[in-house]
Amino acid sequence: MVRRDAEEKLNPEGGGPTLACCATPTGESPVPVSVGAPGSRPQVVEGDLCARAGRQKPVRRREPRSGEQARGPQHEVKPAASTHLQPAGRAAHLTAKATPLARKPKCAGGCGGVWGAARVQGVERNTRDPSVQPGSGQASSYKPKAKSSRAQRESEGIVVPLGQARAGSAKAVRHNAAGGKGPCGGHAEIAGKRKGVAGETGPKNPGGDEPRENVRQLQRQLWAAAKRAPGRRFHALYDHLWRDDILREAWRRVRSNRGAAGIDRVSIGSVEQYGVERFLQELGEVLRAGEYGAQVVRRVYIPKSDGSKRPLGIPTVRDRVVQMAAKLVLEPIFEADFEPCSYGFRPRRSATMALERLRQLGARGGNHVLDADISDYFGSIDHDKLLTLVGQRVSDRRMLKLVWLWLQAGVMEDGAVRHPVAGTPQGGVISPLLSNIFLHVLDRVWARHCAHLGTLVRYADDFVVMCDSAQHCEDAQRRIEHVLGRLGLRMHPQKTRRVELVNGKEGFDFLGCHLHKRMSGRLWEQKRLRRYYLQRWPSRRAMKRVRERVREMTPRRRCHQDVRSVIAELNPVLRGWGQYFRSGNAARQFTQVDAYVVRRLKSLRLKRAGRHLRAGQVQRWDREYFETLGLHRLRGTIRYPGQTSWQQESA
Repeated sequence: MVRRDAEEKLNPEGGGPTLACCATPTGESPVPVSVGAPGSRPQVVEGDLCARAGRQKPVRRREPRSGEQARGPQHEVKPAASTHLQPAGRAAHLTAKATPLARKPKCAGGCGGVWGAARVQGVERNTRDPSVQPGSGQASSYKPKAKSSRAQRESEGIVVPLGQARAGSAKAVRHNAAGGKGPCGGHAEIAGKRKGVAGETGPKNPGGDEPRENVRQLQRQLWAAAKRAPGRRFHALYDHLWRDDILREAWRRVRSNRGAAGIDRVSIGSVEQYGVERFLQELGEVLRAGEYGAQVVRRVYIPKSDGSKRPLGIPTVRDRVVQMAAKLVLEPIFEADFEPCSYGFRPRRSATMALERLRQLGARGGNHVLDADISDYFGSIDHDKLLTLVGQRVSDRRMLKLVWLWLQAGVMEDGAVRHPVAGTPQGGVISPLLSNIFLHVLDRVWARHCAHLGTLVRYADDFVVMCDSAQHCEDAQRRIEHVLGRLGLRMHPQKTRRVELVNGKEGFDFLGCHLHKRMSGRLWEQKRLRRYYLQRWPSRRAMKRVRERVREMTPRRRCHQDVRSVIAELNPVLRGWGQYFRSGNAARQFTQVDAYVVRRLKSLRLKRAGRHLRAGQVQRWDREYFETLGLHRLRGTIRYPGQTSWQQESA
């Protein structure tokens, strides 16, 4: 069906066959096809219109012949509404349009996603010039969208834009030209490829998970390349730092860490007020131009469990974002080389996994343990040796220079700036990765030459060697001291000792837990067998720290506050402490902590009541009372690793 102005333009002389084209193209008009040509509509006699416009039986589908492939389901429509029975006049077309369709196809209602959006936009823009309005007076297409059979229009596949058809024959337009029509009726609004439609994998929300997925894809490619070629040195890594997805992911991780401000006093909130997009864009331009320079690190001290203080170096937010971007690029390369005995500061590895590994080794034997610690590890790392180890995998000089800048960055303490000649500041984003690279030498030497002595389990600078005999334990200590001496490190004399676990004689502390062998009471009761298994529970220091934390949060001056607000502040501390220690044999310690918390809360209630305390009121302030107010309970939250929920319930 064609508009009158379009019909006069296509056939100005009034003679000859009438031309027909698509009624709702997007962009340019499709190719006009003459009547009688293949793919055109059959001509209708005006006198037979009344006889054919009545109610008739639907057209039956022809049964496929032998060897012929059956076509898909066709939509059944009324003959009066079918396009091959409509006359060339516009009034008859409106009459056919008024006849309801017998069955509305799925694609006629509008396609979803990008196809549907392109179809709607194409209908609204279907004008030969801006002043011409749709003939039906509506924004939607006035042409029936359902086709009855293949005979009505054999050229149903693709509609070619008019401009392309005039230049040559009616062939499929390449590169998805604007104005084309797809097999299911959708229009191509924009020329070129459609990125993100069906047929391509990946997230559909570019502003959400797509940058993170791109970063993961880059990390997988780097890891696979490093795993295939252990001796390969990577170049052109610095060019990835200023990528938008890398910087966005680096900022997201830095923001989630909630670190303090650096020497410039610019915090995470200050960057958000300034504008994250603007901040990342300017940082990317500085990295691209090669004008980036590391700023001075701010020195702070935090108390340790033994009463001493641990020095921390806090870089600026700007430096932390760049360090995180470098870590995203460098980490998968070195992760391909790291040994499985290392558990500290690595993706998909944790302290609980290291403790569980020791428990498994203790069940098979492992009665002699070397509990070792490196003295001032983060402050004793030699810069030249560290860069040599990094250079074994990285040949990009700009990336090596960047690592050198972070190592040589000054430290401000008490208003004075000093430049250390060794060590990497604790608190930097890149420091855990550099420390693992440096101690990877110990892991590699042990796996190649000392594995027969025992099993090494290392978490950063704390490590344990579990051996089967006392002689192997002594040899292990001697060889480790030799390797660390080559690196310029030494073992801590007070924190390094050899422990004998036979029959539960001794125990040792590792990663906040106390590990000790205990006899299995079930085997003794059932079979009279003496079997000892390595168990773990919170150490004395861990119990002391959690009690101190609870006491700090429940001072007597808070007695006049609502006890529910005090409980709301206690719950995160109790929940986090319990999630770390719940994978061991800490049932007794959990009960002790619960009782201590109840006593502290009860003391607040007693202080508030004072002389107005009534008889029987103290007995009402028990554990169930505070749990009804929302207090988190540690008792009953033990979950053993590798055990499912239904096994926990049955146990």
